[in-house]
Amino acid sequence: MAVAVCLANLGIASVILERERCLASLWKYRMYDQIHLHIDKKFCELPFMPFPDEYPMFVSKDQFIDYLEEYAKRFNIHPRFCQSVESASFSEETGKWHILARCSSDNSQKEYLGRFLVVATGENSEKIVPDVSGLEGFAGTVIHSTDYKNGKEFEGKKVLVVGCGNSAMEIALDLVNNNARPSVVVRSTSHVLPRKVFGRSTFSVAMLLLKLLPVRMVDNLLVMYSNLTLGNTNSLGIPRPVQGPFEMKFKTGKTPVLDDGTMAKIREGKIKVAPNFRRATATGVEFEDNREEDFEAIIFATGYRSAVLRWLENGGELFSDDGFPRKPSPDNWKGRDGLYAAGLGRAGLLGSSMDARLIAQDIFQAVNI
Repeated sequence: MAVAVCLANLGIASVILERERCLASLWKYRMYDQIHLHIDKKFCELPFMPFPDEYPMFVSKDQFIDYLEEYAKRFNIHPRFCQSVESASFSEETGKWHILARCSSDNSQKEYLGRFLVVATGENSEKIVPDVSGLEGFAGTVIHSTDYKNGKEFEGKKVLVVGCGNSAMEIALDLVNNNARPSVVVRSTSHVLPRKVFGRSTFSVAMLLLKLLPVRMVDNLLVMYSNLTLGNTNSLGIPRPVQGPFEMKFKTGKTPVLDDGTMAKIREGKIKVAPNFRRATATGVEFEDNREEDFEAIIFATGYRSAVLRWLENGGELFSDDGFPRKPSPDNWKGRDGLYAAGLGRAGLLGSSMDARLIAQDIFQAVNI
């Protein structure tokens, strides 16, 4: 939508093909109830429309859905819903992109032609569930975080949450608040930072400091503050990476965990931290330290993958084998032959808005040569 709005602002019409049946389907149907935007709302605005003043610093799920729907209404955005793109290829003969889409409502196919193609399918196209030995024989509930709504159905149950990112930590906290007994599997190193620093969002403070100081110095300050406020996460079974949180974010796209109370519950013993596990059993799992433990449910908060390369041809220069742009943000948005990528730079909503403005301006210049 952001790209379409930026294009319209420059007098250029566009067509949006949307696989789902409505706006904001990811947030409506694949996000848990308690999720909030992890960073200050001012860094999450789409072009030309700030969040309402009355919205809190960290916008809730329902508020963000309302914002997206109002955005589409205000700028007269009407995606063509239920259009699943099956292939997209550039023709040297016609000088256009040929996009074949199938309508899920009646199974019909339609071809679209365009001089420019903007891939804006998001970073969360397909859920990742690791291949776990014995998982098919586990007698309890197994879900991915995309299917988790709230902790009510897990009240009183022992639940293993696999992953240690923002989703895993927030789900574990929600489980505790609904009287479940969660354990979090830490499979790799992870930075955990407080959500706020002296009353301001950590991201806001970091962005301000990065204008004044080198990234490594900013990272050292943030880690020092985190150790003072949250404690040494290494001692809790969550080792920090050698690379600093924002240096890692800029180089790999991996976002630090912004804590909203989970660490306190870990220190209280209400959330347990567990090592990786090697296999599932009929009643639980066997951890890498050879210890076995029973669980009634396993929730995989193990992320998502891009599915771009399943349907996009001629995109090898822009996209790598994992379906994400080869170059990191902010150089991730432009390929050859009028191909663009928006919101795939692992730079959050701020990066998506930057992509939208850059893409629209580039297309405007191309059509006015």
